Amino acid sequence: MVRPIMKDPLFLAMKAEPAVEQDQDVIRDLQDTLQACRDRCVGMAANMIGQRKRIIIVSAGPVPLVMVNPRLLSGRDTYEAEEGCLSLPGIRKTTRYRHITVAYLDSRFKPKTGSFEGYPAQIIQHELDHCEGILI
Repeated sequence: MVRPIMKDPLFLAMKAEPAVEQDQDVIRDLQDTLQACRDRCVGMAANMIGQRKRIIIVSAGPVPLVMVNPRLLSGRDTYEAEEGCLSLPGIRKTTRYRHITVAYLDSRFKPKTGSFEGYPAQIIQHELDHCEGILI
């Protein structure tokens, strides 16, 4: 189901709780909402649709990547970026890593580790910030 985008900064500043296998509906809603917003959005965290769960989705390839309970394992080569967010007005500066490694569960809750660079890495870091209650 396509969910409205959360814009309440107090809610968005709350840290997400770990996701469990019973959160499949949140995953589906994130997929549907990202698809509905694909003309202006490349990633989402569950709190953006009103769910305080540690789930993100990133559209940086042919198929959106769902990451459940993602953790940044390492990052290197920092740079300054400018980012926008559907939940917040305007563009803001932030510091990102060009190369990251992330541990996560896929949508079937199977453990994965992935290395990402460039724009996909930037999107993932933005969504990881959402999970931590960090607003850029």
